[in-house]
Amino acid sequence: MHTFRHFILFVLFALLVADFSSAQCVMCKAVGEESANQGGIGSGLNQGIFFLMAVPYILLGIAGIFLWKHFNKEGG
Repeated sequence: MHTFRHFILFVLFALLVADFSSAQCVMCKAVGEESANQGGIGSGLNQGIFFLMAVPYILLGIAGIFLWKHFNKEGG
């Protein structure tokens, strides 16, 4: 149970730090903004980054639910 608390704290910490780590390098940001202003590929750049970032969180969530149900069976 103690390890589960550490895991929850780690996940919460990772979610809080993710906002600070979402910054782009200066050149990537400049190219993306300029391309978005001209209607180019930069208009979907941030959405693509968020989509790619969401997949691991979804997989971890599914694994967490599976493990929680597996270890919390009643009458086990």
